[in-house]
Amino acid sequence: MHNHRIFFVFLALIAFSKALAGQTQPAAPAQPEAEQRTRLNLLGQTNVLNGESRRNENVQFNLVDNNLLKELNNRLGTTATIITEFRPELGYYGAEYGNAPKGTLHILPQSKPGIHGRLFLTHLNSVFSSRSFFQVGNVKPARENHYGAELGASVGKTYFSFNGDQQKVRGMVNGNVLVPLASERTPLATDPALAAYVSRILASFPAELPNRTDINPRMLNTNSPQRINSDTGAARLERDLSLRDRILLRHQLVIQKVVAFQFIKGMNPDTTTRSHASRLTWIHRQNANTIFNVSLGFDRIGSLLVPEKNNLGPRFTVTGLTEFGPALEIPIDRAENMFRHAFHLRLNRGRHAWSAGYELLRRHLNGYQSDSHLGSFNINNDQGRDAITNLRLGLPTKIFVSVGDTHRRFRNWDQTFYVGDTWQATNSLTVNIGLRYQPVMVPSEAGGLTIFPYKSDLNNFGPTAGLAQRLPGRWGLVRASYTLAYDTIAQATYQQLRFNPPLNLKLVIHNPSLLDPVGTYLRQPQESQRKSLYIINPHLVAAYSSQYNFSWQPELGGQWRLQLGYVGSRTPKIIQTWYVNRARNVPGIPLTTATIDERRPDPNLSEVKHILNSSFAWYDAARITLILPRWRGVSIDASYWFSKSIDLGANYSDTASGRSQYRAQWEFDSHHDLKGLSDFDQPHAMLARISYEIPNGKNGPAGLRLLAGGWNLSAVVSLKSGTPFTVESGSDAPGYGNVDGARGDRPNILDPSILGRTIGSPDTSRQLLPRSAFAFIKPGELAGNLGRNVFRKGKISNINAAVSRRIGLSNGHALQLRAESINLTNTPQFAAPGESLSSPDFGMITNTLNEGRVFRFTLGFEF
Repeated sequence: MHNHRIFFVFLALIAFSKALAGQTQPAAPAQPEAEQRTRLNLLGQTNVLNGESRRNENVQFNLVDNNLLKELNNRLGTTATIITEFRPELGYYGAEYGNAPKGTLHILPQSKPGIHGRLFLTHLNSVFSSRSFFQVGNVKPARENHYGAELGASVGKTYFSFNGDQQKVRGMVNGNVLVPLASERTPLATDPALAAYVSRILASFPAELPNRTDINPRMLNTNSPQRINSDTGAARLERDLSLRDRILLRHQLVIQKVVAFQFIKGMNPDTTTRSHASRLTWIHRQNANTIFNVSLGFDRIGSLLVPEKNNLGPRFTVTGLTEFGPALEIPIDRAENMFRHAFHLRLNRGRHAWSAGYELLRRHLNGYQSDSHLGSFNINNDQGRDAITNLRLGLPTKIFVSVGDTHRRFRNWDQTFYVGDTWQATNSLTVNIGLRYQPVMVPSEAGGLTIFPYKSDLNNFGPTAGLAQRLPGRWGLVRASYTLAYDTIAQATYQQLRFNPPLNLKLVIHNPSLLDPVGTYLRQPQESQRKSLYIINPHLVAAYSSQYNFSWQPELGGQWRLQLGYVGSRTPKIIQTWYVNRARNVPGIPLTTATIDERRPDPNLSEVKHILNSSFAWYDAARITLILPRWRGVSIDASYWFSKSIDLGANYSDTASGRSQYRAQWEFDSHHDLKGLSDFDQPHAMLARISYEIPNGKNGPAGLRLLAGGWNLSAVVSLKSGTPFTVESGSDAPGYGNVDGARGDRPNILDPSILGRTIGSPDTSRQLLPRSAFAFIKPGELAGNLGRNVFRKGKISNINAAVSRRIGLSNGHALQLRAESINLTNTPQFAAPGESLSSPDFGMITNTLNEGRVFRFTLGFEF
């Protein structure tokens, strides 16, 4: 029913809009630095103009690589985006999902006459905030201050500008954790040293006992402070060297420090991110038809993620409890330096507008990254006991732990060459063609410590083509466009080779000693010791995407616009990880977790991760957009899209790294087993921006007109289907999984009628996703018959609203007032229910992905 409501709401907007003809289009609202946000993994930012509500910070992820992009996709879904014209100088890989095309190095002029500037202060306080859905007790004190200044001036032939801002977030993160019961907080181990260590583990949990037993007997709703300090500064200089030449310089600095929340001791790392970006552009106008740009650039991104000081060291994942301790990748201490150069030529000749250029980028990635160097214990239901009992006995199921040096100095080249032409064939027909060449070079390690097995990928030619045809009468404009867009091989992918022998050993130890897992393991006979391995396929190449767009803009009368369109893509060769060398069912050897290594095909290796081009993605979307420019103070910009996204277990944003990678249930059927809906698939979505400016009026007292007139009321409405999730067995042990040494087992489905259900309310989640509808696979079976991503989280329904006014003062000065509410209706966006069939919280929704309603206030002064 919810999906149909989205469509009918959009139809109602169309019907209402027919009364609003004869308008002019309003200026597009300024968008936040979305690309910078995802590139640097910055917390504390919310794209309210795209209908986003503030994320629930208790859903933690590590602020490196492209993890924020993945988090946004999984939490909010994507935006079907029609590209009306592909420009060869821009990179469009992933653009159909709403990502901004990869831009060029060149700076664009922004000079303004005279002296101008702006001061602003934004404040958010928990006094005006509402509780999140599962919160127990009152909202805890929290505040956020964001303030800054901008100054620009033109002096003769020179223009300069400075801007800087600081954001101070003193948040109080609320969330649910699963903690031991009062009767489960003492060790059962008989060895004194082992019992003492188990006591330390149990003491990592909060002293409070569960207080949401209505949801789960072990659920505790608690709070923990989180501090985010963000500093941003930029300086810019533009100067005319002559009538034909102009030079532009810019430097930007971004620093963010996050002192993370800790529901459980050592749960999350503290993060420091530092970014420098410098640009120098020379613009030369040879004549009115010939212009070229030459640019130099330098970027540096430093990332430091360290465990919280009270951590125990290893990470603990215990079935039925919230996992805690540093993630496998922690600690991380690395810096990436990027040296850049670009050239762009624009040449107009008759009906042709030519462009050509290139961009070169040299990458230096230096530093240290972990892969379970602090250790990661898994404690599961095993040997006839539940996981919490095994924890109290000090009997872990498995540990991942690495020993060795992983500091590396990687070097690599990115190169792009392009040429394009826009041809005005007739007065009503425009044709554009282009070619983009994007070779992917094999990286190197400065000290020769890492050898890369694959070769440079040199045949990456990406054509672009498009046309725009003006139809007769009021039939409007038809556009069609196509491109072949290439990705690159991410550093997060190839840098995993640093974890390989001989300089680093990653061990996967089954049934290890809790007190001394590595020492006990290494004291065993050498023939029984096994190491883990990362293998990159020697034929590895960059993924590419065929993207095609079609749109029609009929003339409907007046000045308002309607666009009907389709966007689709086919993306082969997505890089993915296959987990191989898994344990087999061997006659005569018991099928237990203790014999996993004994049953592997290669007796010298444990877990082997094979990185290769193995996934494929399909995406199709139909979109309708209605823009009703300003009419009597009213403006509406509304879009609805219907889409479907399918892949083979990895999508365009995956880098074959980290724990987000899906694993096939068994080694020899990855494509069939993993094919399913993409993590961000949403059949229905609508986004509407509506604003109304109250007129000043000509009648009534002057004081009343001054107070009531000139205010702008605006709202952004986002309605979307929820994204998919997968039900897993939750244990690889006999009676639960196939005992092959890899997680990702799924159960058998006993009641197919529940497939495709939306599990969107904690009141009904256990009824809609009953445990009785599933069954664990039997010993000896290789895989369950349940598919990937066959259920869906609850809907997204969010409204952001604001009231603002710009009050003109003397001498061109102005005062800005703004009050806004994010998640105005205080509507929760529920997380997926418990997905592990072996866990006590299976089928229970225990968290939200967004915060409750907040208000924030902004005061600005322009001069």
